[in-house]
Formats: sequence, C-alpha cells, structure tokens
Amino acid sequence: MLKEFKKFIMRGNVMDLAVGIVIGAAFNAVVQSLVNDIIMPFVGYLTAGIDFTDMKIVLSEAVAVDGEVTQAEVAVTYGNLIQVLIQFLIVAVVIFFVVKGINHMRERAENRWRVKTGEPEVAVTPDAPPADIMLLTEIRDLLRQ
Repeated sequence: MLKEFKKFIMRGNVMDLAVGIVIGAAFNAVVQSLVNDIIMPFVGYLTAGIDFTDMKIVLSEAVAVDGEVTQAEVAVTYGNLIQVLIQFLIVAVVIFFVVKGINHMRERAENRWRVKTGEPEVAVTPDAPPADIMLLTEIRDLLRQ
C-alpha cells in the first residue's frame, strides 16, 4: 500500500497540482492586495466613498440594557457580498490577462523554435488519422497491389 501511495504521489499530475495550489495561494495574496489597496479605493472614489461592507438590511436592532448588548443585531449584510463579487471579477480579469500573456509568449517561443529548426507548421485536423496510421495504410495499399 505504501509503494502504491508513493507511486500515486510521484505522478506528474499530482506534483503539478501541488505546485499549482502553492502558487495559487501566493497569487491570491498578491491579488487581494491589488484589490484592497489599489482598485477598491478607486471604486470607492467613483461611488462617492460608499463602503460596501457597511451596506446591510437590518431585520432586528440590537437590544442593549444598561449599556450591555443582550441581543445582537440581526442583519443581512449584502454589501459584503457586493465587495466579494467585485473582488472575484477583478481576480477573474487578472487571471484572464495572465493566461492570455502566457499563451502569447508560448506561441512566440514555439514559432521561434520552428524558425530555428526549420520545422514546417503542420495543420492537424481532428479527423485526420495519426502519421503512423497513414504510413501503415500506404504500406498495406502497396502490398495489395
């Protein structure tokens, strides 16, 4: 069982997933800072200083007796949801641009490699069989003749 577990852990996909999770956690900290420290002040400025986290619908007020709260306020804090949705949209846009940039760099690197090696660009259609199958088909047809 231990040998099988070691084989499972050392698989490429599991290691890639682990690296992705670690980088995602670090990326989350960067994005949270970007949202909270840079973007949300602009959003607050554009919305005349509205703090979304304070928006709520109070269902019942807090009850205080002699300055001590005996029953807490019951409220639907929809402003917090708005804040989180804005953060989500910003994270989605940032990730979109990061992935788009990485794909662009990957395409440029592949094109440079093709130019250096002289490899022609081959358009592969999904319906076309692989090259080895095509070769075997040609050999079979030649043998029939």
